[in-house]
Amino acid sequence: METKDIILELRTRQGLSQDELAEKVMATRQAVSRWETGRTVPNTETLKLLSKVLDVSINALLGEPRPLICQCCGMPLEDDEIISRNSDGTKNEDYCKWCYSDGIYTYSNMDELIDVCVTHMVKEDFTEAQARAYMQELLPTLDYWKKYESLSDGGQFEEFKKQLIKEINDLHVEGLPKVEKLNALVGKYVNLEYPLPNGQSVKLLDDRTTYLGNQLDSEFGGDRCFGVLAGMDFIMVTTFEAEGENPELVLYKKR
Repeated sequence: METKDIILELRTRQGLSQDELAEKVMATRQAVSRWETGRTVPNTETLKLLSKVLDVSINALLGEPRPLICQCCGMPLEDDEIISRNSDGTKNEDYCKWCYSDGIYTYSNMDELIDVCVTHMVKEDFTEAQARAYMQELLPTLDYWKKYESLSDGGQFEEFKKQLIKEINDLHVEGLPKVEKLNALVGKYVNLEYPLPNGQSVKLLDDRTTYLGNQLDSEFGGDRCFGVLAGMDFIMVTTFEAEGENPELVLYKKR
């Protein structure tokens, strides 16, 4: 699709008139009309505003003229849903949700990131050794790792993770093994529905937020495992069966 068609479709999908969209991006109705008929294309600053208002990447607005990859882990950013966001909610087309969230870089150790990525890359025709060698060669070529010293927060986020791990282990949840590390987990993929005593169910997370967490086998054995999730202001411990079936909330604690 061309930019003119994309703007028209997104504006219509959000139920905005040309006047309403124009007001939100500080333009005129005539300018919006010219974009949607293909007579002109929004300038760079207007594209940024359109990206925020219409909640899509600039690359998507332009018809995806260039392939995007996460400059931290190398994941292809083929879907706007996995593109990260800055602290103001705007799309950051340089990173995926797992590596950058709300203005925070979630990885400061390349080996740790490789360990996480390799578990998702191993296939019948692609061994763990091959996946690890591929990532070890790829990551140093990406902008984040080239600029790590200037982009990092001086270890503050790692200290935050260590504090969370201590708080989780200090809960002494029966059957929960000692937590050694926490990984970045996007809410959409871990936002399970928990049953309530009244027969209803509830989701406790935001699909668009990136949390810290891990999955661990129960010390009691069996088919159920533990899930640990945490954010700036809470810690949550759950149990569930394979593929997140039959989840139960064990503990939810405000920090």
